Amino acid sequence: MKNIVILISGGGSNMAAIVRAAAREDWRRRLGAEVRAVISNRADAGGLAFAREQGLATEVVDHRPFAAREDFDAALAGAIDRHAPALVVLAGFMRILTPGFVARYAGRLLNIHPSLLPAFPGLHTHERAIAEGCRFAGATVHHVTAELDHGPIVDQAVVPILPGDTAQVLAARVLTQEHRLYPRAIAQVLANL
Repeated sequence: MKNIVILISGGGSNMAAIVRAAAREDWRRRLGAEVRAVISNRADAGGLAFAREQGLATEVVDHRPFAAREDFDAALAGAIDRHAPALVVLAGFMRILTPGFVARYAGRLLNIHPSLLPAFPGLHTHERAIAEGCRFAGATVHHVTAELDHGPIVDQAVVPILPGDTAQVLAARVLTQEHRLYPRAIAQVLANL
């Protein structure tokens, strides 16, 4: 079985979209894969309740007690590895991971970013796209590498920027596409594992 571990820091809407798609599309039978666990760096992450309701294993590895990123990443890797993951999926996980952590899961670590990479890596993507006068925004699923938001692209979704869009309005429209894009990209990667 190709086990999937999802990392979240907040509400987990992308995680929920992935879990629902896995059930609806019967990834277990079709791809030999299933979501096994959801891990968060925040005990108050809203997505943990949804994961528990779905019968998934959940765990919290709080980053705050760790003096060094490497120490947190080692503890996080220990929690992840208990589930023998074929794929580790970042779904709103708001921590920058160390190169050692990224190397440990090389080729098996995915992220979704709310822009059409390579444009607008990092934060405030919607504000930046609007300020630059872009006509399109979107989302990108990519393999995670040591360089932030620069890994090989798996798939993208394009969203028009409409006259009068605010960052919040654009973000909501992009998020709707993320919920379709991420499960599709994960299924594509799983089919090739």
